[in-house]
Amino acid sequence: PPSPGQQRLKALVARLRQVTDDLTVQKQRRASLLDNAEMLASLNEVIALLKRQSRSLEGEIASMIDDDPLWSQLAQAWRPVKGVADRTVARLMADLPEIGTYSNKAIAKLAGLAPIANDSGKRQGKRPVRGGRSSVRSILFLVAAIASRYDKSLAEFHKRLSAAGKPKMVIRIALARKLLVRLNAKAREARAIYANAT
Repeated sequence: PPSPGQQRLKALVARLRQVTDDLTVQKQRRASLLDNAEMLASLNEVIALLKRQSRSLEGEIASMIDDDPLWSQLAQAWRPVKGVADRTVARLMADLPEIGTYSNKAIAKLAGLAPIANDSGKRQGKRPVRGGRSSVRSILFLVAAIASRYDKSLAEFHKRLSAAGKPKMVIRIALARKLLVRLNAKAREARAIYANAT
């Protein structure tokens, strides 16, 4: 079962995601009300409150990660990867605490990035990805897209898949899985360093 610290981190990360989504909605509303001063004032008040809450939650999450020796070790291992920032680190720790303890295939399945067999007898069906943890998958899609612009190996992998005529969604999934495998390997090393130090 998750520790109290793990439960709190998960709750804080979930709340930060909600606040971020609310902030996006309020900003969109503000953009459509440029000529209504009264409504703009009301929206600006809500946006200011959400920004304060967002900063407060980010601070709480950062403190939790810095204060935990294992989480701190994992954060240090992941941050050099292009595109991996504080929110990505927090989301992985909150929603995929098994990272670094499972095989690459198992961790990809947990994140919903592993193709599931759809065969029967001699028929070989398409192998879709399904299930898994959607919050992890969504952040990996974003980070993999950023990383593929700066990381040479990911950029070449993207180019090869595009040249082979693979659909865009297949490429997104493949990049996210490749990134997850890389992060899983780094987490495994970080856990080993932490275990040897304690």
